[in-house]
Amino acid sequence: MLVLSRKLGEKIFIGDNICITVVDIDRGKIRLGIEAPRDVPIYRQELLPLHQQKTEGQTNLPAVS
Repeated sequence: MLVLSRKLGEKIFIGDNICITVVDIDRGKIRLGIEAPRDVPIYRQELLPLHQQKTEGQTNLPAVS
């Protein structure tokens, strides 16, 4: 995981066509603006499609021998 610090109004670019901007910081909450092509799906973690949630949950499990 890459962890970056940003201040209000600063941006992070992912590839050539995705931009994330810090638009508000208030009482421990951060609001992000995301600019991406319409064909790029963007989900909050709790709203991920069910099959994707299961796949991600399995990748975090320890290996059993």
